[in-house]
Amino acid sequence: MSAAMETPAMPEDEADASGAHPIFANAPRSVEFNKLRKRLIRNVREALDKFAMVRPGEKWLIALSGGKDSYGLLALLLDLKWRGLLPVELLACNLDQGQPNFPKHILPEFLTGLGIEHRIEYQDTYSIVTDKLPAGATYCSLCSRLRRGNLYRIAREEGCSALVLGHHRDDSLETFFMNLFHGGKLAAMPPKLVNDEGDLEVLRPLIYCAEEDLQRFSDAMAFPIIPCDLCGSQDGLQRNVTKAMLTDMEKAMPGRKDVMIRALGNINPSHMLDPRLFDFAGLSIQPKE
Repeated sequence: MSAAMETPAMPEDEADASGAHPIFANAPRSVEFNKLRKRLIRNVREALDKFAMVRPGEKWLIALSGGKDSYGLLALLLDLKWRGLLPVELLACNLDQGQPNFPKHILPEFLTGLGIEHRIEYQDTYSIVTDKLPAGATYCSLCSRLRRGNLYRIAREEGCSALVLGHHRDDSLETFFMNLFHGGKLAAMPPKLVNDEGDLEVLRPLIYCAEEDLQRFSDAMAFPIIPCDLCGSQDGLQRNVTKAMLTDMEKAMPGRKDVMIRALGNINPSHMLDPRLFDFAGLSIQPKE
């Protein structure tokens, strides 16, 4: 396997250069949108470089749910690839999980119309979730596990080395606080991991991207959004409570989310309480001569 690669430098005005992937054909030409696009591209490239995600010649499976984050992920990666800055093959994949009233035509028409390589897979995990869980239970955990297992299978079938997900900065922070408050541990969403079988990587190139930026990007690009009626409509989820807390914190102290995501990459083990990470037993004073 080839060594990790740092992507080439891109001039600050490169995002305004003539020519772009067809997904940007109807994108706004405003200064505001160009600034937003540059910022998101810069965030993605920082994650790709810092966490050594790119190995030239490999193939990535891009999980596409039809939500704003996965659309943004696909568009930004296609943008980088179009400019010769992402030397990997991209395959978009939507897993139709059999949810009632799921609009099956939207993603195939969108992807085919833009000439984007893709695979649409149908697996009725919705019936499994509703059969195994009582009415009123939270579906997210089981639904996510079933979806991830199918995506791993598809990645193997397609010869992909990595499954690429659209989790962003806010997702990682919410996970961190949920683990802190409810799990009694310090852990967030990792930008890069290897699955339990050891044969696939999971990558999160949007890990430094703000959800607010991705929402503005999605609105400007007019993506055909497919709402998640299975889990998105459930009230009272711990994640929703945590999201509201972080939103209030950001309103009271603007910029805190950016500070917190940077803090997750600036850890001092000797100032924590975990002897597995720091040899407290080995600490000793030096006798005076």
